[in-house]
Amino acid sequence: MKHVSIHLVAVLSLLLGSFTACDHQSEFTVKGIVSDADGQVMYLENVGVSNVTLMDSVKLNAAGKFQFKKPRPAYPDFYRLRLNNQLINFSIDSTETVSFVADAETFATSYTVEGSENGKAIKNITLAQLDANQLIQRLRKAYEAGEVSDTLYAEEVKKAAKAYKEVALQYIYSAPMSPAAYFALFQQIDGLLFFDLYDPTDSKAYAAVATSYDHNYPDSPRSKHLYNLALQSIKVIRSKREQPASTNLAAMADREVGFMEIELPNLRGENVKLSEVAEGKPTLINFTAYALEWSPELNMTLAELYATYHSKGLEIYQVSLDDDLHFWKNAASNLPWVCVRDPQSVYSSVAALYNVRQLPALFLLDKKGNLVKRIEDLKTLVADIKSVL
Repeated sequence: MKHVSIHLVAVLSLLLGSFTACDHQSEFTVKGIVSDADGQVMYLENVGVSNVTLMDSVKLNAAGKFQFKKPRPAYPDFYRLRLNNQLINFSIDSTETVSFVADAETFATSYTVEGSENGKAIKNITLAQLDANQLIQRLRKAYEAGEVSDTLYAEEVKKAAKAYKEVALQYIYSAPMSPAAYFALFQQIDGLLFFDLYDPTDSKAYAAVATSYDHNYPDSPRSKHLYNLALQSIKVIRSKREQPASTNLAAMADREVGFMEIELPNLRGENVKLSEVAEGKPTLINFTAYALEWSPELNMTLAELYATYHSKGLEIYQVSLDDDLHFWKNAASNLPWVCVRDPQSVYSSVAALYNVRQLPALFLLDKKGNLVKRIEDLKTLVADIKSVL
């Protein structure tokens, strides 16, 4: 079956940290100045594990001053300032005051931040990511124009990614418990994560951050998310038998970890949770797009499986990334399984949570809700499903 790559916006845009447990105040403050933005609206958004929520907004005047005061989060949480689709990402873990100074034209890249040394580190990570992406975009244009050979293109792309990783790894291994490390881990290259979850070397970086988050914030949803990614990583790496897993990943393999929650609207506009569908049942999660040419063939395959195994407990939770709502509704209207749609389309934060690198993507949950396999080959799908019934 033909696959299609998708571009995913970095779902988890983070920064700064150390939890200040002794501070009993209940608010944090974000303030600053944005020049040359008279009459423009700037938004404050909370970047959750699987969605982005608008918290507040302000119409800037000629002076450009702004200030937001919001409740302190229970765990380190992540926010962003948005102006004309340019983003400044940051995190809050206490009652701190973080100040920004920016210009409307270069809002996302030339800002300064005070009140957080980790915030400054995040800017360095962001600039390294932008440098790599811009270089790769130039390389692609040259490659598509026939000016660069296949071999040279691949080598230069690898060098660009390596340059970013060298910056990122300084933060990941020096302070893996920090939101800055988390931010570095989830940055993207050409719409895909720099750190490949299924690469034995990169998996160690996931393990380092996952272990630290689990130790420092064991009840945080982000800790559970990281552990799920790390568990998924070790299962794939071990199945390929490329090399023994690291000590951290080996320890994770013995720990029972569930799945990342998904809650999206169905055809009737009602939010449906994956946890409710999958409770006590083996479940196939499918990220797809009905508008793509291979979709009818995939749905026919799923229909045969559903007809055979639904009576034995199998459920299918299908997530559409189609950007056309009406097309999706028409295409999904006669399908017998649970069909939901992410309105973020190819910028889906849910798909990014599952490290979806191409469509279609399929994941299998067992009866206990454990994510047991990422299905790489549709030819093994029947055997995979039988293994969890």
